[in-house]
Amino acid sequence: MILIEQLKWRYATKRFDPNRKLTHEQLHTILEAVNLSASSLGLQPYRIFVVEDSEVRKDLRLAARNQSQVTDASHIFVFAVKTNLSAADVAEFVRRVSQKRGIPLEELAEYQNRLISSVESRSIENRTAWAARQAYIALGFLLVTCAVENIDACPMEGFSPEEFDRILGLTEKGLTAVVMAAVGFRSSGDKYQYMAKVRHEISDLYSFV
Repeated sequence: MILIEQLKWRYATKRFDPNRKLTHEQLHTILEAVNLSASSLGLQPYRIFVVEDSEVRKDLRLAARNQSQVTDASHIFVFAVKTNLSAADVAEFVRRVSQKRGIPLEELAEYQNRLISSVESRSIENRTAWAARQAYIALGFLLVTCAVENIDACPMEGFSPEEFDRILGLTEKGLTAVVMAAVGFRSSGDKYQYMAKVRHEISDLYSFV
């Protein structure tokens, strides 16, 4: 029930207290939790940019419809997906599997080929869309972790991906921004924290087959 109470407590924070910052321990907990996110095939086809620099965040704010969360929150997490996911990415993942699990690479050859086939059977456009879905799963882990740790967060799509890519130098890294999250602590002046949460009734949302 503690989890449910914390999820009831959380909301998409619109106004952050710019004077409150995450501790090192709080930030580390979020980083660890998001890294443990579920990911199809285990590939984690995204990278996450944690933006702290105030000047960079001013630029990002302009590219995000001047939303104050971008500069007022303690940290900004930008989820960027690979636009050129390839066999090389699979090979790197399998190398880590070999290292972590102590399995010789040659014994993983068939496994690697299956993964490559799964990736290359998709069009480039479909690979990027699939990667974005994995990033959103990771975003979900971030939101739940923040709620459990009494940290506020706001998932945000209202920004120009092209501008974010330019500001953060993502294009040359083979990445493109898909979503971000502002993380920190709510301002006492944010009226939305006092509003009742509006959701479906359980009986309306679920169907048991």
